[in-house]
Amino acid sequence: MIARGRIFLAGVICVSLAACATVPRGPDPQAVRDAIAARMMRDIEVLASDEFGGRKPGTPGGEKTIAYIVDRMQQIGLQSGTNDPGSAWRAPVELVSTKPLNHEITVRTAKGASVLPIASSAAFSLSSRVLIDGVEVVFVGDGKGQLVDTELVGRIVVVTQSNSDPDVRETLFAARPAAVLTVVADSVALERERGQFQRERLLLTSEDSNNLSAFVTNEAFSNTLPDGEWNRLLEKASRENFSHEMLAATIAIDVHSTRREFTSSNVIGMIPGQLPGSGAVLLMAHWDHFGECAPGTPDPICNGAVDNASGIALMLELAAKLQLNGPHDRDIYLLATSAEESGLLGAKSFVDAPPIPLESIVAAFNFDTVAVAPAGGPFGFIGEGQTPLDDVVREAVREQGAELGSREYAQSFLRRHDGWTLLQEGVPSVLVSTAFASEIVLGPYLATNYHRPTDQIEGLELGGAIDDLLLHETLVKQIASTQSYPASATLPSQ
Repeated sequence: MIARGRIFLAGVICVSLAACATVPRGPDPQAVRDAIAARMMRDIEVLASDEFGGRKPGTPGGEKTIAYIVDRMQQIGLQSGTNDPGSAWRAPVELVSTKPLNHEITVRTAKGASVLPIASSAAFSLSSRVLIDGVEVVFVGDGKGQLVDTELVGRIVVVTQSNSDPDVRETLFAARPAAVLTVVADSVALERERGQFQRERLLLTSEDSNNLSAFVTNEAFSNTLPDGEWNRLLEKASRENFSHEMLAATIAIDVHSTRREFTSSNVIGMIPGQLPGSGAVLLMAHWDHFGECAPGTPDPICNGAVDNASGIALMLELAAKLQLNGPHDRDIYLLATSAEESGLLGAKSFVDAPPIPLESIVAAFNFDTVAVAPAGGPFGFIGEGQTPLDDVVREAVREQGAELGSREYAQSFLRRHDGWTLLQEGVPSVLVSTAFASEIVLGPYLATNYHRPTDQIEGLELGGAIDDLLLHETLVKQIASTQSYPASATLPSQ
């Protein structure tokens, strides 16, 4: 009995000791997040430094940015994704920069020639100089009447400003007039138009146009015409079925601008998949910002730490994780776009000359302005309801123990990010980020630091950005697998 009791006691001790033995555990979650934050911060500190000068395309800082991203992609172990041996890593983005210098507008009527005061008028063109003189003038009211192109082509079209339809001028320009002169209500409305046109503008050279836009206040234009003529025209334009009337006047417009054509670059890398022809997943973030946006001040540089050094840093960190955890079935492309701030131009250039067929991209994820929200918050889902990705995104959010934020708020940014350009071409493209969950999260940043020199690394919040990264790691792994995310259609060979 005693012997058996000792044996039993020894067995209990052995079991207890085994239970107390150290059990191997996975990495500490907070330590993982801290390491991610440290690596992202290293990239952000470089990209948002004064040395990079605000990352404006066509500047030394822009070139430094491109070179840095190429170097980082190479360090991660990516391959060039341009699929162009003559231009590895860099896909050219051909741009034209213009800025107005001066203008003169002269109206000639039976009562004589009148030069519009500079303070009451404005004129803008993308060309170095445009001079039109002695051109017929046609008045079209608010421009919404039934117009025939032959009534407008080659003439100066005078239109009253329509606050309800900002696209009227573009519709008129489609008829190829010599110019469109918009009569605005007053000097306040004129200054709003100056704000749109007066600053330097970037466009793709492929979108370059000879459109000449001119503006004049209601009072100044009325003073150039015979007494009562402008009021008569306005009254006639208010009638139903009014379309146009030729004026007994000619107008001369002389416009001078600075103009510079140059080549910027998108940077494209890739993680090759193991199943050629199965499609691709695209990750994207814009690298550009505004350069010196506040000249003459103590801090003139818009460094763009949040917008969008943080998005580039997140994309690079995600790429490093995906490269380490590969191979994946599908190719994974990384696209760092130029000139997003000037109208999504880098994304448009990518769409115009994609390195792979656009229809082979099964999903595209954009990263923009991510370093705003704290950890553990809801996700904004820009593009919800627009692509087949809804279910997989919602499920990934649930698996992360989170929920979606305000749909209405997120959708207000649908046309304001690079993914919109791809979405228009049928590419399933979304932006999912804690930063866009609600106005409560993003509003303070937009009101204080957005597009200002104060967008510095001191204001970064990486908690939500790391949530974004972990969510997209799950999403991309799933979508890059042909088993967990089968292609919905036969894809072309790549």
